[in-house]
Amino acid sequence: MAGVAAGAESAPAPGPGHDTTVVLPRTPAGTPHDFDFEHGRWHTSLRKLMQPMSGQQQWADYSGTSTIHPLLGGRANLVELEVAGPQGRIEGVSLRLFDTQRQRWTLNYSNVAGGTLELPMSGGFAGGAHGVFYSADTFKGRPILVRFVIDVLDPDHCRFEQAFSADGGASWEINWIASDTRMP
Repeated sequence: MAGVAAGAESAPAPGPGHDTTVVLPRTPAGTPHDFDFEHGRWHTSLRKLMQPMSGQQQWADYSGTSTIHPLLGGRANLVELEVAGPQGRIEGVSLRLFDTQRQRWTLNYSNVAGGTLELPMSGGFAGGAHGVFYSADTFKGRPILVRFVIDVLDPDHCRFEQAFSADGGASWEINWIASDTRMP
């Protein structure tokens, strides 16, 4: 995986009754201005796998906007996602916070329909153009790893990809692909 340094970080396993520690792949260090490229309004084209971890490959397509608001001099930002398609609407918000001590970002996402924050992801950027973030979570009662990748293609285009792994990171299933184009 490009941009991921050797080594690992530990995170508590999610959910009640889990006493083991999940090992997350190590990510690149971040800087407080890694997300400066993204401030503003973007057109978002989103593809979402309808039934992740099922072996089925039916995707839903959505289109809309993402608006990114810088906070605290760049050390935090707030993302508002609003997309719609034949399968309905997705409205979400992500609060991204930079931990200056660990030199890592946390991504804290909520789908407005659920009304709660998901487990935060942690990571950073390699060379400012490739961000990698991980978390341990559960999906339908199964422990999984979640990987979120951000690729800055140029100043006006970026790509986001989320994937799940049920085998400790040996294989990944992509379930969310978003392509953003800066709006004037």
